[in-house]
Amino acid sequence: MKLVTRFEAASRSTAELHALLTEAFNAFAAAPRGSDQRRDAMASMRNIEDELASRTPSL
Repeated sequence: MKLVTRFEAASRSTAELHALLTEAFNAFAAAPRGSDQRRDAMASMRNIEDELASRTPSL
């Protein structure tokens, strides 16, 4: 999976981000431990989750 940057995540809709998060999770689970693919998938998940959290209205 290609790394999803925070900038790229910001340009996507919330629905697209949820789909990308699922894709990143699956890529993380399938990648060998210690691989670049696993590292990129983890970084993508962090970037996507950070962007989703920034969109959530605070209470």
